[in-house]
Amino acid sequence: MTELAAAKAALKTQVVETPSWAYGNSGTRFKVFAQQGVPRSPQEKLDDAAKVHEFTGVAPSVALHIPWDRVDDYAALAEHAGQRGVRLGTVNSNTFQDDAYRLGSVCHPDPAVRRKAVDHLLECVDIMDATGSADLKLWFADGTNYPGQDDLRARQDRLAEALAEVYARLGEGQRMLLEYKLFEPAFYSTDVPDWGTAYAHCLKLGPKARVVVDTGHHAPGTNIEFIVATLLREDRLGGFDFNSRFYADDDLMAGAADPFQLFRIMHEVVGGGGLASGTAFMLDQCHNIEAKIPAIIRSVMNVQEATAKALLVDREALAAAQRSGDVLGANAVLMDAYSTDVRPLLREVREEMGLDPDPLAAYARSGWAEKIVTERVGGAQAGWGA
Repeated sequence: MTELAAAKAALKTQVVETPSWAYGNSGTRFKVFAQQGVPRSPQEKLDDAAKVHEFTGVAPSVALHIPWDRVDDYAALAEHAGQRGVRLGTVNSNTFQDDAYRLGSVCHPDPAVRRKAVDHLLECVDIMDATGSADLKLWFADGTNYPGQDDLRARQDRLAEALAEVYARLGEGQRMLLEYKLFEPAFYSTDVPDWGTAYAHCLKLGPKARVVVDTGHHAPGTNIEFIVATLLREDRLGGFDFNSRFYADDDLMAGAADPFQLFRIMHEVVGGGGLASGTAFMLDQCHNIEAKIPAIIRSVMNVQEATAKALLVDREALAAAQRSGDVLGANAVLMDAYSTDVRPLLREVREEMGLDPDPLAAYARSGWAEKIVTERVGGAQAGWGA
């Protein structure tokens, strides 16, 4: 198989999971901005997600967030997804939007609060059983605001105990994906602030526990691709939450702020075998002022472009330059791939998949945006708060 044919084959089998919450209303700490046509139920979120997959061909999986996507019958929700041509993916927990969690959830000093949090995580595993989902994604807002507020080591012990109980509940083929975040909402100490902390806990738990890399969760200047390369080398990279940020955790469209960084990350993924290792590629974005479905389509396309460029790196030439100590030559090989206009290649890939070569234009012509504005009138729109 030629290099180009191999790249096409990989792009056709790529899967980018979209998040249910990205289809709902969102905003800043100060205001949530409502839009017309926003889904009012998990089912309508899936309807919108199905449109993203219809026009991109590589977004068949939709992540759920509990309790935002709580329903009475998860098997019926999975059936609804299947009827729309998509499937339910990662189940995301929520231990940060309850008054009880003011001082933390699984790290809280009160065992009753910790029990409440762990019970919620176990409920999420039950939902995985009902939906056929393979991954449980955990992000904790736990931390402290002031020195001396709590015992830092004791909080790590509580975290380890909670994770161990949930890990023991996982079934065959199910994984725990532990996310980390540098700061926010805790400003003195965060209980899972970096990949090393997440990795240490996953290592102790076992092979079903893996680390999630959210591209917006790092200090400025952090070499995210090094983290990716290391976790791949250790077989502990569980997946990505793709987004972009300019200052902190902005959750802007993937590839919007620094497309070169996204390419560098995908270069390490391709080189480390991450495309074929079960690594989950998910968007984690909030579309506050832009139209949601086109923004998600654009984000999927941005991930595809970065992947295509990474697949076109001449790895033999790169390795030869690296072995000979040709610093500029090695850099030039990488930059040649990054400078390649892969949009014609991706148009070919889509046409070969029976898709419109321009997903955004195809969506605009579909009339779906006008349809949902007309039909989704009344009721409570989905969103994450006031």
